[in-house]
Amino acid sequence: MIPQVSQEIIDLGDGRSISIETGKLAKQADGSVVVRLGNCMLLATAVSARTSNPGVDFLPLTVDYREKFAAAGRFPGGFFKREARPSDSEVLTMRLVDRVLRPLFPDDYHAETQVMIQLMSHDDEVMPDALAGLAASAALAVSDIPFYNLISEVRVARIDGKLVINPSRAELEKSDIDMMIGASLDSVAMVEGEMKEISEAEMVEAIKFAHEAIKVQIHAQQKLRAKLSSQEYRTYEGEVEDEAVYAKVKAAAYDKCYAIAQEASGKAERGEKFAAVKEEAKALFTEEEYAENAELAGLVGKYFYKTNKEAVRNVILEKGIRLDGRKTTEIRPIWCETDYLPSVHGSSLFTRGETQALATVTLGTSREANQIDSPSEQGEEKFYLHYNFPPFSTGEAKPLRGTSRREVGHGNLAQRALKNMIPADCPYTIRVVSEVLESNGSSSMATVCAGTMALMDAGVQMTKPVSGIAMGLITDGEKFAVLSDILGDEDHLGDMDFKVTGTADGITACQMDIKIEGLRYDIMEQALAQARDGRLHILGKLTETIATPRPEVKAHAPKIITRTIPGSFIGALIGPGGKVIQELQKATGTTIVINEVDEQGVVEILGTDPDGIKTVLAKIDALTFKPQVGEAYEVKVIKMLDFGAVVEYTSAPGNEVLLHVSELAWERTENVADVVKMGDVFQVKYLGIDPKTKKEKVSKKALVPRPPREDKKE
Repeated sequence: MIPQVSQEIIDLGDGRSISIETGKLAKQADGSVVVRLGNCMLLATAVSARTSNPGVDFLPLTVDYREKFAAAGRFPGGFFKREARPSDSEVLTMRLVDRVLRPLFPDDYHAETQVMIQLMSHDDEVMPDALAGLAASAALAVSDIPFYNLISEVRVARIDGKLVINPSRAELEKSDIDMMIGASLDSVAMVEGEMKEISEAEMVEAIKFAHEAIKVQIHAQQKLRAKLSSQEYRTYEGEVEDEAVYAKVKAAAYDKCYAIAQEASGKAERGEKFAAVKEEAKALFTEEEYAENAELAGLVGKYFYKTNKEAVRNVILEKGIRLDGRKTTEIRPIWCETDYLPSVHGSSLFTRGETQALATVTLGTSREANQIDSPSEQGEEKFYLHYNFPPFSTGEAKPLRGTSRREVGHGNLAQRALKNMIPADCPYTIRVVSEVLESNGSSSMATVCAGTMALMDAGVQMTKPVSGIAMGLITDGEKFAVLSDILGDEDHLGDMDFKVTGTADGITACQMDIKIEGLRYDIMEQALAQARDGRLHILGKLTETIATPRPEVKAHAPKIITRTIPGSFIGALIGPGGKVIQELQKATGTTIVINEVDEQGVVEILGTDPDGIKTVLAKIDALTFKPQVGEAYEVKVIKMLDFGAVVEYTSAPGNEVLLHVSELAWERTENVADVVKMGDVFQVKYLGIDPKTKKEKVSKKALVPRPPREDKKE
């Protein structure tokens, strides 16, 4: 049977177009589409269970994004030659899509839902992650899954002052903005990206520009859905509600939660007090009532959370008082320390309130660069950051199951915040690791602050220090409060989580998640302005601790020297089977890395002993030494022969040449020892290659005037 295919075309306005097609592939999924731009093709599918599992009071949504190596005509690396666990870039794309979709599902929809996106065909001129959000939403749009508020995502860049939608990777290299924006028709839901010290106004302009492009893509999805034979959404069983139970819980708990929210207490103390009120709310009902109504316990817990959330939000909106007693613009107390760990190359502690991060820096050669090998990108990172969030940081005991998606995402945000402040001529590969030791709000921004200080402590000559802050928002539709330096509870109970990093001169990275529809741009602008004041305050605390990078790396940290040699000498430096370089590394205690760049050999010498590095440099100088014809060089006699002396260039040990007896002096020399002796040091002139012997020729006599000839007697 010939499939009934429906298609919509989105004109990007620059000669490119995106097609969305449904009805040909994966027809047993609830919804499936193929999105294509150029030769890049993504298949997105959406499937949702018809019923929710008992006791589930949240949306079990899984967003999966995979890039197939076959899409780029390549084999997977590794022994098994099969795609395995997702790469960090795939995880980051999953998070970008998930963060936009999740808050737009109905609050009472709890059915198991899977959205799967895969790159089936790659185009070097197209970055597929910018199409993943469109593909996911389109798959939901052509299904009967109750996802009513369609979305899309685009990448926005600014090249030579002009904003561009979905640039190629080559174009992105020229841009000073790289932001992914996710939005519905009426509001922006997600922002994430990096910038080269742009202003708040420039950032808002880029977001607005991206939102207009997103609206066009959403209209295309609506048109595609309108072409389908069935446009009905499935019915589903929502949450069980009981207004009488809610009224009883709220009447008993609201005032008590309101009072606790005003007490300016710590996280643990506040948690205990709220827990006590929750127990009182549970005690409002008898054991018989719980036995008769199996859902009553869940309802009490849900309504207490709802009541507690409302009370805390109202205290902030009505009184301007936050859970820990701060004003809306106030930053928690900060203390910092550098050089905390004696053996690492650089370290720092950053503590802000009940959030603490310990950052370390390790310096290495290009051999330690982070290799990127995916179907859509190949390359390496010479600066990278890893973020670890152990369960003890929140006072919990949980199973350890490897690096979480959250850890990958937070580490990537901090890396993007800092990377453009690393000088392009920095010879080191740099790894920053952030260990979150305590967490009560914005550990990723603590990572940025700790990372800045650790880099400066390590002697990395950062262009400018970077700080970061997390902003929050509480609004009831009319009144609103923008919160600086949010707590964990304010994040959970609030309507926005907005992280901004930057230098004193501009924004370097941002991440925004909005949990409500219709956020006004004036609120966003106020949040950005307030964030600037906050991060400048934090930046001042960092520079009080360490104002500028240390002038040099620490004594125990490796020093790196880079030397460029002609490509023809690479083999001589490596030696047969690597013999020369291995022996040199062993003798000097250094690490030597050679990379061939543009027919030149770039030699990196890493070591803690300056004498060892000097020895390696001397060896390189010796190997690459090429005397110039007509120039004078200092030599030392290392061997006496009947027909001359073997001399060694003092500036290039190991380079020997024969000084023939005929070139010792203008007078006839019967005995070499009459003119030079073992160990003598003197100057010779380099005469080039002797045409007769085809060997190098030097002369001592050429540097002294030739004596006048005596007239022959008659």
